[in-house]
Amino acid sequence: MPRRRTNPLQAASRMLVDGTNLLHALGDSVPLPPAAIVGRLRALVPPAVGLVVVLDGTPAPGARERHLSSGVEVRYGGRRSADAVLRDLVAAGPAGTLVVTDDRELAAGLRALGADIASTAWLAGVLGRQRLGAPAAGRPGPVVAAAPEDHAAALDRPGWRPGRGATAKRGNPRRRRRPR
Repeated sequence: MPRRRTNPLQAASRMLVDGTNLLHALGDSVPLPPAAIVGRLRALVPPAVGLVVVLDGTPAPGARERHLSSGVEVRYGGRRSADAVLRDLVAAGPAGTLVVTDDRELAAGLRALGADIASTAWLAGVLGRQRLGAPAAGRPGPVVAAAPEDHAAALDRPGWRPGRGATAKRGNPRRRRRPR
């Protein structure tokens, strides 16, 4: 039996995602909106790998059935099922296509066409492990907890008092003072 790769993306030149399956796998009880995964997928998949997310149904009113967002092509099946669109994309596409789906019947058909298959559980697990590459803008470094000795020293120091200069009202500096 051939050894399985731990990362199915290693040999992929293109990745097709059954978006409806993935949205259901990521959402606890209610599926997530499609926009919730586009950026996360692009951050996960190397730029050299073409990425297509195929969704069932029709897009929101005013949206097109096929559009690019952050380098990710999002397609809607419209009157056709997402499975039929995936079959057409694999049949017309290059070798080295990775399809992420949980549909067993679809997976068997796509394997016969030469595609590699990965489960949405794998992709959901990888997406769940994603972390920000940089700290948030408001806090450039890690939060360091103060030692108990530092906390005691801070209590001895005089604290904020109203009127100690920072909040004392001074009036308009250009206006002359009224005589009393």
